[in-house]
Amino acid sequence: MQPGAIGERARNVRLMAFDVDGVLTDGTVFLSATGEELKAFNILDGHGLKMLRESGVHLAVLSGRESAAVERRTRELGIDHVLQGLAEKLPAFEQLCARVGVKPDECGFMGDDLPDLPVLLRCGFAASVPGAPEAVRSRVHYVTRAPGGHGAVREVCELVLAAQGTLGAALKRYLA
Repeated sequence: MQPGAIGERARNVRLMAFDVDGVLTDGTVFLSATGEELKAFNILDGHGLKMLRESGVHLAVLSGRESAAVERRTRELGIDHVLQGLAEKLPAFEQLCARVGVKPDECGFMGDDLPDLPVLLRCGFAASVPGAPEAVRSRVHYVTRAPGGHGAVREVCELVLAAQGTLGAALKRYLA
């Protein structure tokens, strides 16, 4: 578990939301000649999200872009709240909190760029990735060691699980 304030913030998370490009992916967008958009998602991140969901934490995606690939991947992972095409994320975040029945300080958000800052500054636990601009990294509670799209989400999921005392139970089923 993370010591001090980071661990306390992660312990209070009841809803964890994630940006997509640069967080759930490495930020690369592949466009085919026919205009199809392709994104690469990390399997380790996906399993971390499943473990966090199974522990009772609500999951959400807040993305500025719209993508069929995101819709498909989030459906596979059982993420109930998928909000795409957001010009501004903060109003959507506040509506999501009300819908789920949690206060903003009971929410975590992981983002990587300037459009994510309003939510990062409003939530109780803010996380980012090493490739984020300094203006973002300097304002969050936790910066992952792993880069976006390469285990950063898993790292945050395990941090929250550990802070809430549920990581051992999540791992136990694989160790028996």
